[in-house]
Amino acid sequence: MSGDAPGGGRQPGLRGALGRLAESGLALLRTRAELAALEFAESRDRARNQLVLGAIVGGALAFAWAGLCALVVVAFWDTHRLAALAAIVVVHLVVAAIAWSRLHAAHADGPAPFAQTLAELERDRQWLAEHFRSER
Repeated sequence: MSGDAPGGGRQPGLRGALGRLAESGLALLRTRAELAALEFAESRDRARNQLVLGAIVGGALAFAWAGLCALVVVAFWDTHRLAALAAIVVVHLVVAAIAWSRLHAAHADGPAPFAQTLAELERDRQWLAEHFRSER
């Protein structure tokens, strides 16, 4: 008890203030790191789920589409086989163009990685800038 300072064991003076500042800074960094780790885990899980579901959908649609294309070619084999094949190629190109444009739009509109962490760090930076400017 002889080395304890009044007020709950905190050291008075510059050394105590620096220690509390360092402790607060480390707690702040830990909180931000935990937020970044949480966002990373959520992004990873979301990407994995989308990849698995995309593979399932893609495989099922590929088999269905191949069957439909074969059905069209067989139906027109005796009369218009080249027209049927050309129509199938054109449909494939249109579907690919639509899918490509939607993929590009989804990529451009998606949230930035670690957006919440970056926003919190920016708020911390602004607070520190305002706090230290007001003390001068």
